[in-house]
Amino acid sequence: MQNSRISQNRRSLLLAAGASLAAPLAAHAQAGGEDIVLGGSIPMTGVFAFAGVGINAGIADYVKILNDGGGIKGRKVRYVPEDTGYKVDVSVAAYKKITSQNKVSLYYGDSTAFSKTINPELDRNGNILMAGASFATELNDPQKYPNQFLVGPDYTEMFGILLRHIAKEKPGAKVAFVYSDSEFGRDPVESSEALAKKLGLNVVIKIMTPPGSVDVSTEVIKLRRAAPDYTIFHGYILAPIPEFITQGKQQGMTSKWMGTFWTMDSSTVMKMGEAGDGFMGVMPYRYYYDTSAKAPMLDKIRQMRPEYQSTAYIQGFLAAMLFTEAAKRTLDAKKELNGKNLKAALNSIKDFDTGGLIGVPITIKGNSIPVGRVYKADMKAQKMVPASDWISL
Repeated sequence: MQNSRISQNRRSLLLAAGASLAAPLAAHAQAGGEDIVLGGSIPMTGVFAFAGVGINAGIADYVKILNDGGGIKGRKVRYVPEDTGYKVDVSVAAYKKITSQNKVSLYYGDSTAFSKTINPELDRNGNILMAGASFATELNDPQKYPNQFLVGPDYTEMFGILLRHIAKEKPGAKVAFVYSDSEFGRDPVESSEALAKKLGLNVVIKIMTPPGSVDVSTEVIKLRRAAPDYTIFHGYILAPIPEFITQGKQQGMTSKWMGTFWTMDSSTVMKMGEAGDGFMGVMPYRYYYDTSAKAPMLDKIRQMRPEYQSTAYIQGFLAAMLFTEAAKRTLDAKKELNGKNLKAALNSIKDFDTGGLIGVPITIKGNSIPVGRVYKADMKAQKMVPASDWISL
């Protein structure tokens, strides 16, 4: 009991720290109209806490920057997060609590499962534009998910960026897909196999493992026999990727190794140690320490937080930027802040400069931002360095 009370207190403190940065709750009726509320189901505890803590700080920091600059047409943005522990039922309860106590226009969801579960409620409510931590291909469907969007490319588009990079670097290359036996893992596999063929690449083997598998020796033997030039991992955070690479290298494999967004945070890749040197993957944003080009928003982030911030932080920060840009455009057009108008405003974003968070101007056509870049691990420098130009699909 004592413990649960402590973790409850810790949870409240963590979220309060984020929210207090955002805007004082008392300042409800500002000059120029009431606050614009951004609610959030944020996994501050549980298995996804490493991302949730970053997402929460990113959203809060952007809201603070915006409010310090006068808000949106004189209205403050108020960020109202709740911890979900990355559990769907808790997340749904958080959504109900936040939307019953506030007039919510914008909402950040913590998972694919939550985004799918809450979608009928979102359609029924009609007042909210939602984004979140998910890059699920299924959500990239404006017909089925008219009030949602992804803060980057969907998983199939991520594979598309990697496969285009491979086709350019080594035409006709042999590729392996290694993925977890989960909805997350299986998501892009089938459609990406078809795309690989179209690009003249040869998918020589597909290997599916349990999500947290440790012993992969049998799978490594199969992989070595297939002798791919490139191996793409998907549906994992870290394990069993280092095991695959270490054993593969020990057995004389010369494959290049690649991952997708949730594997690609700098701190995650650096945990691979020596095995991770040269590990590549797709990233829709610039890394915190990337100074290869002008990025005024990253400069601002580095001023606010002099220590490294994760890619999850950048994702939360950019989500808040796009949410509030949609709100600004809706109010500029003198329209009501509802789901339909906010999504239409979001889809009017064309050649938009994110302050360098993404290295090229972005255009949001459907429910995703199909842009990314291949980065590569430099273990000596302890950094991810660009391995390709920005690739727009």
